[in-house]
Amino acid sequence: MTEGEAAPAAAEPESRNLLMRVMAALVLAPLAIAIAYAGGWLWAALVTLATIGLYVEWLTIVGAAGTVRVIASGVGALAVAGLCLGAGRIEAALVVLSVGLVAVAVLSPERRNWTTTGFVYAGVAEFASVLLRHDSGKGFVALMFVLLIVWVTDIGGYFAGRGIGGPKLWPRVSPKKTWAGAVGGLVGSLAVAAGFASFDFGKTGPLLVLSALLSVVSQLGDLFESAVKRRFGVKDSSHIIPGHGGLLDRLDGFVAAVVMAAIFGFLRAGTDGVGRGLMVW
Repeated sequence: MTEGEAAPAAAEPESRNLLMRVMAALVLAPLAIAIAYAGGWLWAALVTLATIGLYVEWLTIVGAAGTVRVIASGVGALAVAGLCLGAGRIEAALVVLSVGLVAVAVLSPERRNWTTTGFVYAGVAEFASVLLRHDSGKGFVALMFVLLIVWVTDIGGYFAGRGIGGPKLWPRVSPKKTWAGAVGGLVGSLAVAAGFASFDFGKTGPLLVLSALLSVVSQLGDLFESAVKRRFGVKDSSHIIPGHGGLLDRLDGFVAAVVMAAIFGFLRAGTDGVGRGLMVW
């Protein structure tokens, strides 16, 4: 077989994978937006289920999924914290997550640092995601701002990276990611900010700065998850989402971005106004 004949064959699996990614996104994205719009218990339930999945996948990656008590203590704490968050009991959720962290640490027979890191990762993702939406005034707008930045950063990075190519961003951690992809994702996030500003959801200058920050943080979150998988010789966190791999593979950028957004909003407006703290200037 000649080189010219081999290229189409090599490109065929990648084309199928892209098609699967698009089809999965067309189903999952509208569902996530609808539940985010509904907010309340529905959003808290979705976030709780997702973060439980993140925790279990993390344990699988680091080789600790066989320890039932570590899984049970972490999953139980995330589930109870989700109930507290759904009821608006923010302080109670913090207490439950703190107790869960201690339980996971005490019950881990080995790799304690990795299991506790996984629980913290899932716990802060759960807390930040619900807290951001909890703001009845700007919660949905703020959450959509974060979601769209993460999605557009991912899409822009994918197509810019493959269309332009060039130097690798961090080949030891993620061999496929390029500087062109990183810049493409960043430019896409700025377009999201401009769109929100044009609909009077915030001032242009602050939104552009926020979008750039969240885009960079999202990409760092992606690299962090890639580094953990590479450390343990794992390609995908699971195969639960067609074309995307696992929940960790799909939500790594969102986790980093939503945590940063929630911290930013909280520092400006407190627990009851995280969305306003992020969007109102």
